Amino acid sequence: MDQHARRHGARAAGSHGTVETEHGATPDTGDRPPEQTSRLAAMAGRVPPTVSLPIIAALAFGCFTIFRAHAAGMKGGPALLHGVAAAVVTGALGLVVAHFQKTMLTETRAIAYGALFGAAVGWNYSLGGETILKSSGFGFALGAVMFVTALYVFRTHRIREPHGTHRSAALG
Repeated sequence: MDQHARRHGARAAGSHGTVETEHGATPDTGDRPPEQTSRLAAMAGRVPPTVSLPIIAALAFGCFTIFRAHAAGMKGGPALLHGVAAAVVTGALGLVVAHFQKTMLTETRAIAYGALFGAAVGWNYSLGGETILKSSGFGFALGAVMFVTALYVFRTHRIREPHGTHRSAALG
């Protein structure tokens, strides 16, 4: 292979099993360093779930907020602003809770997820023109359901907590 071909990652034409990349073929990246392959694919493998899941949930909540606001009679622009605001606020708060969840006690972590979910759903419920009392009650009820669900999931799917090992059900 000549110097130019080596320097630019191309293989000489006519070698067995390779194709020239300049004719639209996909290059063989087996002998290239990983940073020269797809940067997006490399980044996707490194994004932890504590970052990707709150962002995905915030985007879904923002879309639902747009739908809810539009169904309540808002026009496109204000409904879109409500959705973007909901996605940004819940995404930021979700990232904070997910970032610090490993340092929280199980009950505190469940309360944090329940409070975030209850406040978001209660606010979204108020977009339909409901009273503050009704929206607060709805948000509190669904926050309590999220607390119980999160507590159940955290207690049954983890063996080791930051503050020590759980006692088994037979001992307690």
